Amino acid sequence: MRYRKLGNTGLDVSILSFGASSLGSVFRETDERESIRAVHAALDAGINYIDVSPYYGLTKAETVLGKAIREIPRDRFLLSTKAGRYGADEFDFSYNRILTSIDESLARLHTDYVDLFFLHDIEFVPADIILEEAVPAALRLKEQGKIRFWGFSGLPLQMFEKLLQKTEPDVVLSYCHYSLNDTSLLGLLPELEARGIGLVNASPLSMGLLSLRGAPDWHPASPELKAVCRKAAEFCAARGTDIAKLAVQFSTANERIPTTLVSTANPDNIAKNARWVEEPIDEELLRDVLKLLEPVHNVTWVSGRPEYNENIQV
Repeated sequence: MRYRKLGNTGLDVSILSFGASSLGSVFRETDERESIRAVHAALDAGINYIDVSPYYGLTKAETVLGKAIREIPRDRFLLSTKAGRYGADEFDFSYNRILTSIDESLARLHTDYVDLFFLHDIEFVPADIILEEAVPAALRLKEQGKIRFWGFSGLPLQMFEKLLQKTEPDVVLSYCHYSLNDTSLLGLLPELEARGIGLVNASPLSMGLLSLRGAPDWHPASPELKAVCRKAAEFCAARGTDIAKLAVQFSTANERIPTTLVSTANPDNIAKNARWVEEPIDEELLRDVLKLLEPVHNVTWVSGRPEYNENIQV
């Protein structure tokens, strides 16, 4: 496993990291013992960063993860959790709720601090609430030593662009914007790099778009985007390759992307993903797949408030 610097945090993160959302049964019903083995398999494969949130499985993911890491030396892994989003339509970014949220998360995770702390899916609430309530709470938690570094997570890149003008986060977590079908995250990199802001990239499979099974019913992508991604997956299968392999290799290959989160509750799957990043990418297949995906390149979907979704390709 290779490691890269996460902005100016001083942290070395594995290029492939473990997203614990699957432990909350958000994609399928999961077995707790298998989920715990998946966490251990990730660490054994050299993955040193794990991300979770109280939103995933309505605290189930944090609870299961806490059991998995309870007996593991704390200096063996980096850990992040989030606050502000607690249900599909449940958001609370008030100062006091952020403070109580981290205490609840730390108790479930059986630790007294997290390395990274994200304000979760902030595009759904007005910016003044984030700036006047949530950010001061995050800074207070940093002073208290309950978190080492803080930042934002969300989908619209315009959200980051606007809030970075007014704040100084240590890290940002972006998803579905650096993958085979969407590399629009590259536009944000110059500012992040200039300011030393760490970047966590998530969902190299675009939340299931890049899958032979096709995107789940709830996926917000357009029918055209789903169809073209499915065609690319079928093309890879006909060439004897799982598009997931190509996608994971593509997202982790860029030296400017410190780490990419993948989520699974299957120990064999995470071990397989870790092996993939050590194997050479099939450059010919990559060229062909990118060509197939050209008609939907950088096409995304609306998430959150209108002011964060201006001029996007949908």
